[in-house]
Amino acid sequence: MRRLALLLCLLTASVPGHAGEAPRFVERSLQRHGVSYRYQVFVPDGWTAKRDWPVVLFLHGSGERGSDNRAQLSQGLPHWLAQHGADFPAVVVIPQAPDDAAWRGEIEQMALQALDDSIGEWHGDRRRLYLTGLSMGGYGAWQIAVDHPGMFAAAAIICGGIAQPNDSDRLQVDGIPAAMADPYAWVAAHIGALPVWIFNGAADDVVPPEESRRMYAALQARGSEVRHTEFPGVGHVSWPQAYATAALWPWMFAHRLPAR
Repeated sequence: MRRLALLLCLLTASVPGHAGEAPRFVERSLQRHGVSYRYQVFVPDGWTAKRDWPVVLFLHGSGERGSDNRAQLSQGLPHWLAQHGADFPAVVVIPQAPDDAAWRGEIEQMALQALDDSIGEWHGDRRRLYLTGLSMGGYGAWQIAVDHPGMFAAAAIICGGIAQPNDSDRLQVDGIPAAMADPYAWVAAHIGALPVWIFNGAADDVVPPEESRRMYAALQARGSEVRHTEFPGVGHVSWPQAYATAALWPWMFAHRLPAR
């Protein structure tokens, strides 16, 4: 009887909720080179295996690093989903970077494996993959966009940049040639046709808003589809305003990759 009760609890934690229930996050894990990583997946209300779903990859900031598989839910998109996600129409993959790590190299690949595993499990549509991140995760979003052009249909990047910011994490986008006079133009050229909506606080003293302004200008110069929103008087914590922007999700989900 106890085994049956435990099984029922596990099944309840692994399926999406019914109408009227709170937004549901489910825990998952993966193995890479002998290391186990845990991540969360937001499963939309009404999820069914009878159709394919849009999938969003969310990358958290430096303050949410760790191994508890909980801290990454406290800021940004997951926090917004917990309050407003009852009608959100997409699966959201929420990996957690370990302490002292950034979204590049092995940790970048871990996030992409979590995305790929989730596409398989939750019937994701590979033509409707979306990328977003804040602060350190904004840098990670630019990094993934550079490393994997053509993978995502659109991106929303919040207080992320290209060059090193004013904090101590030494963040930057890797792969840019050292002699490159304009790294922003280089990134713009290497992310392909990815539509991007860039957000920043005008008073950000951690990641300078000039990082977003220069990426916006570089993408405009290439004729790319790009939007730029700068919040007057807002410091580094601009993600509550960004994810609450009413036009963001209709804009993002209107994009899809061409059929292959």
